Amino acid sequence: MANDREVLREIWEGRLPVCFQLDSEEVHSLQAPDAYYLMVPRLSYFPLVTDKVRKHFMRHIHPDKQEAEMWLDFNGQPLRWHYPIGVLFDMYVSDIQLPWNIIVHFDKFPEDELLHCPCREVVESHFMSCVKEADVLKHRSQVVSNMQKKDHNQLWLGLQNDKFDQFWAVNRKLMEASGEEVFKYIPFRCYRGEGPFIQRLVRPVTEEGQRKTLYHLMQEVFPNETDLHVMTHGIEPPWETPLQWMSEHLSYPDNFLHLCVQMS
Repeated sequence: MANDREVLREIWEGRLPVCFQLDSEEVHSLQAPDAYYLMVPRLSYFPLVTDKVRKHFMRHIHPDKQEAEMWLDFNGQPLRWHYPIGVLFDMYVSDIQLPWNIIVHFDKFPEDELLHCPCREVVESHFMSCVKEADVLKHRSQVVSNMQKKDHNQLWLGLQNDKFDQFWAVNRKLMEASGEEVFKYIPFRCYRGEGPFIQRLVRPVTEEGQRKTLYHLMQEVFPNETDLHVMTHGIEPPWETPLQWMSEHLSYPDNFLHLCVQMS
């Protein structure tokens, strides 16, 4: 993997320009506030990058709402904060022009569609639970169970503070096949439309020991469908890309491959 460090860094450096605008119905000041623009990391989560957005709009909303939880929507669809930003973008890519125009809300929280996120500790808890789940799939939980609390902290702080070297100093342990040539199973999630993501137990090699590719994965998950387009990190990987390589290099920080699947 050391040879592919530049690939990992390029993925890490992925950014999206976002234009945040306060919902016009929630403007309490005489004048509507200016939009707020940010370049956000694809690999991060909205609650980790929107503190300045909240501060920008705070004085323009009703005083009763200034302690309320902020939430976001795109084209009327609430954005799930527990999905990485890049995954959310790739889910809606056919409808998006840059900058990505997102509406900010402090009222009418969609209880039936979004999880609450009152603080960053909730994001950390979600993130670490995903890392642990991925390790169960890849290494039968052997790597995370041998990590110390300081390793967990370093992993989280590397993501939170956007520090590539800090994060990968620990994450590389999770990406090594540890004595085997491949992982036991590939941690992945497929997204189609607004429904829940799809997860399966998929091994990176066939019973004959041949390495599986992205094409094999799609055949296992969507056996009766053709003309699929698979996007991750804003690109469509070639069908012949080996699954093991994708898992090691194209996984998000939570150690899952997040694949947005669309029909032609």
